[in-house]
Amino acid sequence: MSNILIIKHGSLGDISQISGVLRDIRESHKDQKIFMLTTFQYVELLSGCPYVDVVLIDKRLPRWNILYLIKLKKLLNKYNFVKVYDLQNSSRTSFYRKFLLKISNWSSTETILKKGERKEDFDNESVLERFKIQMQKSEVKTNYTLNPDFSWAKTNVDKIVNKYFGKKFILLFPFCSPDLKHKKWPYFNNLIGIIKTKYSDIEIAIAPGPNEIEEAKNINAVSITNEGMPLNIMELSGLIDKSSYVIANDTGPAHISAHLGKKGVVIFGHHTTPTKVSIETKKFRAIISNDLKNLTAEKLYFQIKDEIELID
Repeated sequence: MSNILIIKHGSLGDISQISGVLRDIRESHKDQKIFMLTTFQYVELLSGCPYVDVVLIDKRLPRWNILYLIKLKKLLNKYNFVKVYDLQNSSRTSFYRKFLLKISNWSSTETILKKGERKEDFDNESVLERFKIQMQKSEVKTNYTLNPDFSWAKTNVDKIVNKYFGKKFILLFPFCSPDLKHKKWPYFNNLIGIIKTKYSDIEIAIAPGPNEIEEAKNINAVSITNEGMPLNIMELSGLIDKSSYVIANDTGPAHISAHLGKKGVVIFGHHTTPTKVSIETKKFRAIISNDLKNLTAEKLYFQIKDEIELID
């Protein structure tokens, strides 16, 4: 049996987005063993992915760490890969191709471009469209690439949720990475106040990550954890799936929500467009404001109230 390698280091939203790509690659290599090279934080998640057989860890240490590179090179060459699908498409993985794993059958945004085609033009396409082009030029049929389904990642969280409430609930993701504060909509508490005033039968919940526990105390919503610990990615996916509606900043959980087929909205500022990052679906849409401070809670509620009223 020959071996196939897929490289994807992260982030969380990116991992959920490649669910369709992974399935298409699996369909194209039914009789081959598929390995995934990723970072430690996604090992548990991807170990449960039905489209991957083996998960390898890349510590992603600095490239001047020669000992690390030697060990990684030995690890990668140990499995005699016949093809590599580079879904990270970064300078790091380009370095791997040139110096660590020299095989000709390497699919990336660099290797698929024909003479005269520019990477700058290719990068103007949306994320999923770029994956589609990459797969098609790598002779992979793209039946699922444009429609990622992240349902394989969710786990049952009834025991966790039932500790907090038994009602239908709206799930909010008011957080973002400290270095991405420009993505953060500032009026979640105001919106919560409006919803609670108008809908006494709907709970409002949040699910803080490892670095968001303290900040969550300032949000007027039920903070869901597992025995005081942040939910892992599978539990988080299960919670999102169980929710009635999602309202989120442009973060990983928003992408998970979209690719679990949930109804909800993601709030976008000026940083990019929802089309560029391929986040909108039939049920999950974007609300855009060039200046998030100008998008008041009242304005946002006006745009979602019809959907909230339909929550059953």
